[in-house]
Amino acid sequence: MKTLKHVMIAFFSLMMLASCAKNEKEKTENKTSKKKVVAVEKKVDKIKSFVITGNDVMKFNRTEIKVKSGQKVKITLKHVGQLPVNAMGHNFVILKKGVDMAGFAAKAMAAKDNQYIPVGSKDIIAHTKLIGGGESDSVEFDAPEKGTYQFLCSFPGHYGMMKGEFIVE
Repeated sequence: MKTLKHVMIAFFSLMMLASCAKNEKEKTENKTSKKKVVAVEKKVDKIKSFVITGNDVMKFNRTEIKVKSGQKVKITLKHVGQLPVNAMGHNFVILKKGVDMAGFAAKAMAAKDNQYIPVGSKDIIAHTKLIGGGESDSVEFDAPEKGTYQFLCSFPGHYGMMKGEFIVE
């Protein structure tokens, strides 16, 4: 009987030790998992995000955006007006350095079938699609080399009021 008690005590002691070891292993794995999640979150934090609004009176809410060269950039355009895309459509277009804005706008005006983005244009760094009231669209890209670039809405007649500078430091 004493032997059975000792065997039972030894058995339960081993079970408790194994359980404790398992809990420690799970804690270690959980800490490792948390570190992995944090690492992923840090990568996401490196994207510089901007929200730009356009409205029914042809205005962007900002006329300047600053980023660092090579930085991942996400720009979301929100049309806060109510007019439909065919009446008051907006997009957000960043032109390469040195591109004549008026000349680009003239070419864009002829590109109605391509959302006022000239087909095959090499003048653009990034652009959103054309949106109407209540809609939004985003574009992600790597910021180009240092310099000042122009941005605009390429819907016919809008570039005169809906424009600004994309400054890369």
